[in-house]
Amino acid sequence: MRLKDHVAIITGAGQGIGRALAKGLAKEGARVVLNFPPQALYPVDLLGEIEAIGGEAVAVQADVSDLSHHDRLISAAVERFGRLDILLNNAAVQFREPFLKASTDAWDATIGVNLKGPYFLSQEAARAMARSGKGKIINISSVHDTVPLKDRSAYAISKGGMLLLTKSLALELAEYKINVNAISPGAILTDMNRESLSDTEVSSRLLKTIPLNRIGEVEDLVGAAIFLASPESDYVTGSTIYVDGGLLLRPT
Repeated sequence: MRLKDHVAIITGAGQGIGRALAKGLAKEGARVVLNFPPQALYPVDLLGEIEAIGGEAVAVQADVSDLSHHDRLISAAVERFGRLDILLNNAAVQFREPFLKASTDAWDATIGVNLKGPYFLSQEAARAMARSGKGKIINISSVHDTVPLKDRSAYAISKGGMLLLTKSLALELAEYKINVNAISPGAILTDMNRESLSDTEVSSRLLKTIPLNRIGEVEDLVGAAIFLASPESDYVTGSTIYVDGGLLLRPT
């Protein structure tokens, strides 16, 4: 168990990628703080699944875009489990709107959850990790940190910011032995894109851009996350692992 006795906070843990990562880290021995947003249901089933595999978890309701909520997550880790070793910034939102019709509300919501939240939550987490003498921060980004996304420019901009956020924090936190890395998924089937990928024409067109010729599953990200959270990656910082089936190898 590569993460035995480690304590992790996972934002947006109630569904999709976050849910898979929570179970994956718990299976490797991590004790996890599951963040879920105010509008979501309490993740009773996820807590049960983690308990069923011998893991320990606590669920905390918090809006990562609201900085006043961040202490709830840090306190849950430290007070319940005694420490904080891993922060996994996974929560994200995406709005489909052409640039010429883009709204300030959608911009603020996107940047708040996807960039401002991770930046300041990482700050709080790093303070706790510095007291322990080490830590791991892992940002879930997207292949759209380098490739623009039509009709979702605010989302792509937020992920582009995440790319430099990862590098900047890695540089500043290295002296505290805190590693900061990112995972950038490609086309992964989640609730965010399930409706569009159910369109045969859309999925067929997408598959032509992926050399491994399949849409990714949320479980495809677990191995990279465990590696970056574990001591195996102690000499890796400021890096991004692209888990995309080779999507970036072909022009779209």
